[in-house]
Amino acid sequence: MILVLAGTSDARALALEIKKAGYNLLATVVTENAADELKQAEINVQVGRLTNEEMVSLIKTKGIQAIVDASHPFAEEASKNAIGAAKTANVPYIRYERESQSFQYEKIKLVESYEEAAEMAATKKGVVMLTTGSKTLQVFTKKLLGNPEIRLIARMLPRTDNMEKCEQLGFPQKNIVAIQGPFTKEFDQALYKQYGVTLMITKESGKVGSVDEKVEAAKELGIEIIMIGRPKINYGTVYSDFFDVVNELQKKSRSIFDYLEVENKF
Repeated sequence: MILVLAGTSDARALALEIKKAGYNLLATVVTENAADELKQAEINVQVGRLTNEEMVSLIKTKGIQAIVDASHPFAEEASKNAIGAAKTANVPYIRYERESQSFQYEKIKLVESYEEAAEMAATKKGVVMLTTGSKTLQVFTKKLLGNPEIRLIARMLPRTDNMEKCEQLGFPQKNIVAIQGPFTKEFDQALYKQYGVTLMITKESGKVGSVDEKVEAAKELGIEIIMIGRPKINYGTVYSDFFDVVNELQKKSRSIFDYLEVENKF
C-alpha cells in the first residue's frame, strides 16, 4: 500500500494516477471537503494532520511500503514529518512538487518568510490584501491590524475554523473575503478594484495555485506585490510530473517489493 499526502487538487489527481497504475493507496488530507473528493474516486482516505510518530504508526499498522508526499509547497511541517517517518520506518519517500514560477515585475518583492512579508507590509500605507490563507493570519494581524494607515483584507477559504480564527484575532468581518478558487485574472482584478488594493501578499505556490493570475491582475493595475518564497527543504527524490512519480514507484516495486503484483496501466 502507498501512503499519499494529498491535500491539494493536483495531489488528488496524482492519487488517481497512482491508483490507475494498479497500486492500493491510502490518502491523507486535512479537510473533510478534500476527503469527499477522494472518496468519490473510491480512494481510501484519512482526515487529519499527522505527527511524525503518528505517521510511523500508520506505516506499520497499514503496511505502507512507500510515501508519496504531494502536500502543498508550503506544508513544511507535513513534509518534514513524512521525511522523518519514512526514514524511521525504512520506507521510500518520493516528493511530488509543483513547478516553480518566476515573474518579471518592478513592483514585486520576494521574501523568505511570512514574518518578513508582514514586516515589509507594515512599512506601507493603503489597502493590503492577504491571499496566503488563514494558517499564518496571526503573523500579519500582529503587525498590521492595529495600524491606522493600513486596511488589511484577508482572502481565505469559507470554512468555519477560519471564521473562528478571525474572530479570535479580532479581525473585522467587513475585511474578510471568504471564497474558494481558483480565480481568473479578471476576477482578481475586480476584487482588487472593489477594495482599492494597493499591496497584495501571496505565496509562490505554483501555477495550480493560480499565482500567475493574481500576479498578472496586480501587475496590470500597478499594485505592489510581496511574494513569499517556498520553504527550503531537502526532499531527496523530487519530481514535478505524475508520470515520473509513478515510474519511480514502479522502480521501487521491482527492486524492493517484488511480491507486489502491479499491472502498469499508466
